[in-house]
Amino acid sequence: MSIGAAFDLINSEDATIPLAVAEARSDICRAIALVVEAFRAGGRLIYVGAGTSGRLGVLDATECPPTFLTDPSMVQGVIAGGRDAMTRSVEGAEDRAGDGAGAVAALEVTSRDVVFAIATGGTTPFVHGAIAQAKERGAKTVFFACVPEDECGDEADVSIRVITGAEALTGSTRMKAGTATKMVLNMVTTIGMVRLGKVHENLMVDVNTAANAKLFDRGVRMVQTVTGSSREAAGALLREAGGRVKTALVMHARAVDRGAAERLLAGFEGRVDQVIGVREPMV
Repeated sequence: MSIGAAFDLINSEDATIPLAVAEARSDICRAIALVVEAFRAGGRLIYVGAGTSGRLGVLDATECPPTFLTDPSMVQGVIAGGRDAMTRSVEGAEDRAGDGAGAVAALEVTSRDVVFAIATGGTTPFVHGAIAQAKERGAKTVFFACVPEDECGDEADVSIRVITGAEALTGSTRMKAGTATKMVLNMVTTIGMVRLGKVHENLMVDVNTAANAKLFDRGVRMVQTVTGSSREAAGALLREAGGRVKTALVMHARAVDRGAAERLLAGFEGRVDQVIGVREPMV
């Protein structure tokens, strides 16, 4: 094939992924409901996987604190082979079910947690070991695979099957299956955080503005968007609010100081919309 033809082939295969994800809508939503329930109970979401699946779980978990200002323990990723496996292949690690069970035990998983196991091919012993241990401990469990359940079953409370079909490069699940995994995990944490009030309209109002200049600038722009203030006024308000976008929005809407704004937010479980009143959706 020419480079162009190879591109067209892979791109046409990738175009089928959103439709495959949509087919699993009901089970994905059930999984998200479990995650939201766990978060509200003070529990955790723990991804478990091997290879690409494990790396994507760790990636999604790692992105939650800067995006939603969550405690790093709230969403965690476990990968077969440990940290070394994030940057290089640790062959054989995925074949040890006992290691998966041990990883869950080491995290002291409880009935408040959700263990979300990822095995696109459906068979990874490390992942199945983690599921078994999680169930023993009373945790809710989710299993994600890209093969039909009758081909390879699981014992999870929710089984998500995104049937992506044969890969353009046979057996390379880092391709379509990996893309489907990324899409689903993004929805799980994003919608979960929305339900917790960490998003106002479509704005990441719990972003960690102290992390770097880019995120502080994003915070300023969010304050501008919601309040209609000038850039200078929005920046001054955000600094007065200790870098907390939600606090700044409430200070502006209710004409109160930082302490009062934080108390108001605490009284409404951190939901900006309920403190300042629902606005029309953004176009």
